Amino acid sequence: MKNLKGMHHVTAITSNAEKNYEFFTYTLGMRLVKKTVNQDDIQTYHLFFADDEGNAGTDMTFFDFPGIPKGRHGTNEIHRTSFRVPSDAALEYWVKRFDRLGVKHTGIEQQFDVKVVAFEDFDEQQYQFVSDETNEGRPSGKPWANGPVPKEFAITGLGPVVIRIADIDYFSAVLTEAMGYKKIAQQDDVHLFEVGEGGNGARVIVEFNDQLSPGMQGFGTVHHAAFCVRDKEELLQWQQRLETIGFRTSGYVDRFFFESLYVRVANGILFEFATEGPGFQGDEPYETLGEKLSLPPFFEHKREEIEALVRPIDTVRSTKSFEKEYE
Repeated sequence: MKNLKGMHHVTAITSNAEKNYEFFTYTLGMRLVKKTVNQDDIQTYHLFFADDEGNAGTDMTFFDFPGIPKGRHGTNEIHRTSFRVPSDAALEYWVKRFDRLGVKHTGIEQQFDVKVVAFEDFDEQQYQFVSDETNEGRPSGKPWANGPVPKEFAITGLGPVVIRIADIDYFSAVLTEAMGYKKIAQQDDVHLFEVGEGGNGARVIVEFNDQLSPGMQGFGTVHHAAFCVRDKEELLQWQQRLETIGFRTSGYVDRFFFESLYVRVANGILFEFATEGPGFQGDEPYETLGEKLSLPPFFEHKREEIEALVRPIDTVRSTKSFEKEYE
């Protein structure tokens, strides 16, 4: 059985899809590659921000569930999402940019063998940049060519998710025995795991914390993290493996843009396994990705109903010109 490739996407919850679009487009310079709806809750937007082409391993996605309360950070949660940037110099760029734009951040810190900058958005959703300065392993994606951030500083993909957990022995076994990760480092109560080719795109960071109360899901928190497999054949092999171990899974799910399998591996921790393709350019051309409300074919008959439920959001960028912002 082949190893997981690393991260596929992370899905979080926002209080406001419009503000979320503005933050990721104009502040972070990530490309909206798909504007669709939650296939299990069609009144809810599902926005996909990624690299220039929407490659697997670069997606940060968001639900905006109507009326959901603010979440609470704690233990037993996927606590923080990482984004890869090309170099340590890119971190310096982002510190200056965040200072100018009023984004709360920690400054440059050291985390295991890489430099990072932690920050948060308007919902107190937790993120960090990780530098690829000395990275070896899984390649990253491509910066958004027409975005506001110069390519030498821009986000190229996902780094490790940071998970807080109260039972570190159990969760370490999930990663190593069930999912094929290897523990490669530890600093106090923080453990670093790696899979496949390794590097920033194939790591998970686990913080042992049994002092905090459990996190509560809501806006400002992560809904689930997804791990990358190559195709449907591998996905079904993972389903068999997980169910043989004793996990209950969702079974195979066709999401049209990729194929999926879901499993709750611990209290508060929902993982997805997702295929690399087909991807996001099957129903929209590269030039206008994310500009229209995209629905998978099995929802097209509900388009009129769905468009009446979700408010319009103007995400047209192909007619706009972004000047590169060097500070």
